[in-house]
Amino acid sequence: MAIDPRRIREKMVHDQIEVRGITDENVLRAMRSVPRHLFVDEALQAQAYEDHPLPIGHGQTISQPYIVALMSSILDIKPGMKVLEIGTGSGYQAAVLAEMGADVFTVERVKPLYQKARKLFSDLKYHYIKTKLDDGTMGWPEKGPFDRVLVTAGGPSVPKPLIEQLADPGILVIPVGDTRRSQALVKLTLKDGDIKRENMGSVAFVDLVGKFGW
Repeated sequence: MAIDPRRIREKMVHDQIEVRGITDENVLRAMRSVPRHLFVDEALQAQAYEDHPLPIGHGQTISQPYIVALMSSILDIKPGMKVLEIGTGSGYQAAVLAEMGADVFTVERVKPLYQKARKLFSDLKYHYIKTKLDDGTMGWPEKGPFDRVLVTAGGPSVPKPLIEQLADPGILVIPVGDTRRSQALVKLTLKDGDIKRENMGSVAFVDLVGKFGW
């Protein structure tokens, strides 16, 4: 890129994230650190820090920077937490969570995306991100329970296996809706056996595909 990516990341964080009310310093620091341009194809790297999602192939996208920051903020990550991510995609969200100090377990169903993300994690020395090629709607039961669960694709309901793999206390964040690519961002908080559901706003994600998806 012609301009120093670190300066562009700083501008992205200020202009797109802080001004929209994201104040979690752990989120802001992580998004200043992760080289987002390396998570997209070379032809799109000049657009990597712009305020919109980008295609990564196979009908999938890398989310808009603000949405990554918003979801990461809602999760309220503390260092050392076990986090399950459903939908590795480019790997960018997992890298942000890892930079926040999370122990990340990420599941991807599209083999080329899974392979590309694994290589990128290795190249960038995110050695502690665990990856799995599988139907994400089933979670990763043998590695649970998880302090946090993040789903980066939309579907009509919350897959029951993901709730069953959530620790108590724990937080699950997922886009839910009956309309494809138009959902409500839902936060489920599990505490003392009770689940509280909150609508955190409207979002537009690619479809969650699997037993409980579209």
